[in-house]
Amino acid sequence: MATLTVTPANAYEGGNITFTLVFNPTELTPESKDRVFDSCFRIRIKDTSLEPSEVSATSPKRLEANQKRLTWDLPTAGLAEGSYEAVAQVATDDNCDEVTESDWTERTLPVKRFSILGAPISTRTFLQRAATNETNDQGLWALIRNRTNALGFERYRAFIDRLFCTPDDIELKQVRDRLGNLPQLSLHGPYAYSVLKLATQVFLTLEAGMIARASPWDPPDTTTDAGMIRDRNWGGKGLLDSGSEQSERYRLNDPGATFADLERRLGQYVGAGTPVLPYLDRIVRALGSFSPGNAAEFEDHCQSVLLHRFSNPSLLELIWSYWHEEGMVAQTMNAIVLRFQNQRSGAVDPLAELELDPLRPLNNLLWGYVQDENNRLTVRRRAFEYDHHYGVKLVGRAVPELQTADSRSKFIEAFHNLLYRTAIFYREDADTTIIADAFPLLNALKDVHLLLAEGAHNQYGDLPWTSRAEMLTEQWLLARPEMREFLRGRHMVPYQEAWMGAVDAMKKLQGWGDTTITHFNELAVDGERILLSIRFGDWSDLDNTEEQARNWARYWKPEIQRYLYGYLAVTGVDLMADITDHREAATRYLQPSTLLAQRLASQPRRGVLPAPAGVAMLPAGARRSGASVPVLPAAVPRQRRED
Repeated sequence: MATLTVTPANAYEGGNITFTLVFNPTELTPESKDRVFDSCFRIRIKDTSLEPSEVSATSPKRLEANQKRLTWDLPTAGLAEGSYEAVAQVATDDNCDEVTESDWTERTLPVKRFSILGAPISTRTFLQRAATNETNDQGLWALIRNRTNALGFERYRAFIDRLFCTPDDIELKQVRDRLGNLPQLSLHGPYAYSVLKLATQVFLTLEAGMIARASPWDPPDTTTDAGMIRDRNWGGKGLLDSGSEQSERYRLNDPGATFADLERRLGQYVGAGTPVLPYLDRIVRALGSFSPGNAAEFEDHCQSVLLHRFSNPSLLELIWSYWHEEGMVAQTMNAIVLRFQNQRSGAVDPLAELELDPLRPLNNLLWGYVQDENNRLTVRRRAFEYDHHYGVKLVGRAVPELQTADSRSKFIEAFHNLLYRTAIFYREDADTTIIADAFPLLNALKDVHLLLAEGAHNQYGDLPWTSRAEMLTEQWLLARPEMREFLRGRHMVPYQEAWMGAVDAMKKLQGWGDTTITHFNELAVDGERILLSIRFGDWSDLDNTEEQARNWARYWKPEIQRYLYGYLAVTGVDLMADITDHREAATRYLQPSTLLAQRLASQPRRGVLPAPAGVAMLPAGARRSGASVPVLPAAVPRQRRED
């Protein structure tokens, strides 16, 4: 009997196939064994992948007569990939007649099959998140980042320093000509502060609008070469450098994106000619009685719509002022001004040693700041507007119970719900085995967009601008070298802006809590960008798809993640956590000022100087006045003022 085996049954290209024939003849003489085993057997191979065809016939490579076994080694290098058949055959010549029928029942053994496989290739498999399609509103988001970066404190500080300290600056010559002879205005009286106020207004006029202006007294330049995503070189880090462009590529998940591409998308989003945001265009079309034509900006009050606010809105949000106010920026300035006027804040005054000599510029600037008090927004007016815009309230003696005519009572719930759903989307989007559903985000964005639109009335047009100008001025005063000599802060803390150390130092002196101003500043900056992208986006359009919401979440991920963490740091509430109890939901929608007051009450209310015996400090809710004012016990008579 004879048997044929093939090993391996599946071989890779470049390897070997081994055929083994075992044959046990019964009547071969010892003399004829070698001859028969050497010449009477062969292996015939056929390719069966396509049309059957004979590939090769082989002779034995190794003869083991004693073991009655023949072995063939077939290199596969010359064989194509595919399936093959192998069969062992007995030669038909006379020399092989000695192989009897009893030994070999058939001249051909049953067919054995094997396969040649391609050479193994080492590969790596990656799962990637679902791709997104380009949308034109991505250009608007890049513009918002560009403009909010342009309004940053360091750029404002560089602008003011160049205006006051660089007389030969050609770019600011027109501004200087309008302001007059600055050296004569800076000696006595409130004039130096008036110039600072006017310069701040100029800075906002140049940087806050959507469209570029050659100067604050020229109309916006709507030509295509002006560009809306732009940079005025006041000094410091540029807005259109390679690092900024690389940041946009990361946000867009597009390695080839450039500012020119973003400008193109923005142009398609706002339309040709006079750029108009689709959201504002929808509002004006609903009025039905406005046709701007070629009206100049100075003719706006003759029109039914202020043209410059229609085509060139200011990209400012009042939430920037709100979080800085909660971070005690205004209160720090109030405490300094009280001490500047030689008013004690209590029995123990932490600012008792604050003395500003009249030879320093800050002395005269603070004098002008005090004289201008009647022209500044009060905390009460800002509180009403915070409630009108976002439904958020301030807590403190300076802000009694407000009788707000129109409060956005649902805004906190809607906004925090949007942030929570965005956090869920991020978790799902990071899992490359699923496609995250962005449609809940689209609905949440529309809800917040409508609530923001409801609050965009009455003082909305001017109060955010005025509040920004005042707080920028206060930050610049706090960053002065004279101020740092007293409120120096901690030098090894890497503050993002120069005024922050003074605020943290004041909070430490007054016992206003130990949460750093850095978190409040990030809430202000990131919150403004998030809300601007929602307010001025056309989220009420019925043709929107989840693609816009998915792109929005991915583009603003750094800001949203920072806002979520900053909110946790200052209030102790995690907006990303899943709600498993109705009490957790109630905490999530509490007023931020209430949460801040609760955290402040739970912290030791001790300043640098201890309170004297018999003097009690006001409770945590009384912090809004600008300093912790001690209350004398009832047993101590108050001194009467004689008229």
